[in-house]
Amino acid sequence: MTIHAPTGVEAPPERVQAPEEERRRVPEGPVKVVHAFWMAGMSCDGCSVSVTGATNPKVEDLLAGIIPGLPKVVLHHPVLAEAVGDEFIHPFKLAEEGKLDAPYVCIYEGSIADERIAAATGGYFSAMGMQALEGDEEEGGTPLSTAERMGRMAPGAAAVIAIGTCATWGGIPAAVGNPTGSMSLMDFLGKDYRSALGLPIINIPGCAPIGDNFTETVAAILMFLQGIGPLPEFDELGRPAWLFGETVHRGCTRAGYYEEGVFAENYGDKECLVEIGCWGPVVNCNIVSRGAQSHMGGCMAAGGPCIGCTMPGFPDKFAPFYTAPPGSAVSSTASRTLGFGIRRLRALSNHDRNRETRWDAVAGGEVPSGWGEIDKPGLLDKTMHFFYEKLQFSGNKRKPGRDDSRKYFMDMPPRTEGMEAPRDAEQPAERG
Repeated sequence: MTIHAPTGVEAPPERVQAPEEERRRVPEGPVKVVHAFWMAGMSCDGCSVSVTGATNPKVEDLLAGIIPGLPKVVLHHPVLAEAVGDEFIHPFKLAEEGKLDAPYVCIYEGSIADERIAAATGGYFSAMGMQALEGDEEEGGTPLSTAERMGRMAPGAAAVIAIGTCATWGGIPAAVGNPTGSMSLMDFLGKDYRSALGLPIINIPGCAPIGDNFTETVAAILMFLQGIGPLPEFDELGRPAWLFGETVHRGCTRAGYYEEGVFAENYGDKECLVEIGCWGPVVNCNIVSRGAQSHMGGCMAAGGPCIGCTMPGFPDKFAPFYTAPPGSAVSSTASRTLGFGIRRLRALSNHDRNRETRWDAVAGGEVPSGWGEIDKPGLLDKTMHFFYEKLQFSGNKRKPGRDDSRKYFMDMPPRTEGMEAPRDAEQPAERG
């Protein structure tokens, strides 16, 4: 792989593959400690904030090593660590040199900028720690880019995890017209990259990602490392398949409105948000089923349309935001056409299922509710449900329209006090 050149110009590696000695360094059996090295590129730290709010499992539980069967995780995070300066960087150097006494994983937040652009003007985009280069005039050396540090550490890592859309797909810093040449970690390390365990890059997208998606994936990888669980299933883009296998729309609480052809016209409406800019039907994400934090919140739950932030094409292919996707003109029109009939059929069924059988059998169909007047079934209702029940009870002894349901119920006169049965109450006929 290409290492930081003396001039400070940096290029993405052509191929990063863990050599055999690096593979042997990862123990096959249970381990007591695993180091997690967190690095950041062109990021806003939103991924870090999201992960610290994870609850299933909690970051604290991973760090404390109290999850049964899993090793203790030692986190080296530039924001959360107590150590600073050389003391903080020292474990990173040990990992680079293969001298760390335990396996480690690398985690990258933010997109990777093309440091050659910044180096041409004598600067850098994202750096952590220093390195001594030939010809350095400044005391302490030259800032070492986090991309270069990742390139050095990745071959020996048990796993490399890109967290957040910037790290997984490039995200906003890599949008069309950006001046940084930003790219994803997968673009940087290349297709042939394999960790010391033989794993390609693991991608957990989201802007910001769901914290639980990250901690759950880490726990699953640790179970595999411990030999107490299988290798988790990942899709062709390295996403946890059990988390990103479904679209937003399939789990959305507003999806029922879509199939009935009812759409929100304004923000704050309760109906489907497709026509005010929601891309949920084509976006792989579990935000509606899992929630943003503690199984609560999330875009659609808060009334916000999905803008596709977990997808490789974000943001360019989903812009302009909050306008109806072009494809919705076809799909929503079809939903409106079919949904018109579906809504009315469901309304008829809903009206019928909101009635006790007793109300249909006695008292002329009246409902004894003091809260309001409820319409009696009309001719259309009765006709529709006659044929509906013919299908419902096909092959059953019960015949719609022929059973005398009245014989099963006592015709009780209205009472406002006391609970004794009236002495002259008609006794129900025996069922024969």
